[in-house]
Amino acid sequence: QVQLVESGGGLVQAGGSLRLSCAASGRTFPWYTMYWFRQAPGKERENVAGISWSGSSTYYGDSVRGRFTISRDNAKNTIDLQMNSLTPEDTAVYYCAADTSRDVSRPWRSVSYWGQGTQVTVSS
Repeated sequence: QVQLVESGGGLVQAGGSLRLSCAASGRTFPWYTMYWFRQAPGKERENVAGISWSGSSTYYGDSVRGRFTISRDNAKNTIDLQMNSLTPEDTAVYYCAADTSRDVSRPWRSVSYWGQGTQVTVSS
C-alpha cells in the first residue's frame, strides 16, 4: 500500500501559477503510476495528469495540456504538479492518486489509492 499527502493548494489570481506536491510513503512507491485528479463542485472527478513509474510516459487532460506539468522524484517519493496560466475553471479540489496499473490515463473509478485532497481556488 501507499499513503499520499498533498500540499501546495491555495488561492491565486487568474493567470497565476501554483505548484502542488504529493508526498508518498511506502517502499514500493517507484512502481506505482501516479496521478493528479481534480473535482469541482457538481462535476465528476477528472484525470488532470498521469505519470508512469519511470517518468517516461505522461498524460494530460485536454483542459490542462500545455499549462500543467506533472513530474516525479522516486528518490524522494514525491510527485509535483506545476500549474501555469490558471483560470477560474481550474478551481477544484486536487487529489494525488496512485495505482499499480500502467495506464497513465486511468479513470478515477479504477484508481486504488488516494490522498485527502487540497483546494485550489482561482479568482477572476
